[in-house]
Amino acid sequence: MNSFLHINRKFIILFGAIIIFLFLIIIFYKQINLNNIIEDTVISLSNADISEPKFSINNESKKIYITASQGNFINKDEVLLNENVRFKSNDFSIETEKVIFNRDKQTAKSKTKSMFKSKDATITSDGFNIHDNGNRIIFYGNSYIILK
Repeated sequence: MNSFLHINRKFIILFGAIIIFLFLIIIFYKQINLNNIIEDTVISLSNADISEPKFSINNESKKIYITASQGNFINKDEVLLNENVRFKSNDFSIETEKVIFNRDKQTAKSKTKSMFKSKDATITSDGFNIHDNGNRIIFYGNSYIILK
């Protein structure tokens, strides 16, 4: 019998076992990576309806731009803005954590700590109410005014 044609069975079984073992390692590695990607995606999802919402209050003389990190729809007209809520116009800015903004009436109200800043004054309060298309801002609760 020719020695080149003689196939060693132990070598073939060992070679097959190594190939199967490497194949299983690759499959488990891909599965672990897929699970990590799924977990990261689930962690990054939040309960917010809107991510980084942007609105504005318009009147004849100025615009007040509103931004936040998250927003949830309360009803057809009202949106609850959460985390890093900022009202900004050419004259002032207001920062707070939670605001209910009415898109139809162009009003906003907050019952959380708020800071109003302008070039002439700084006001910290326990809440505020913006109405009359941004022409009137009423501050609630313990309020501190610093005039410059």
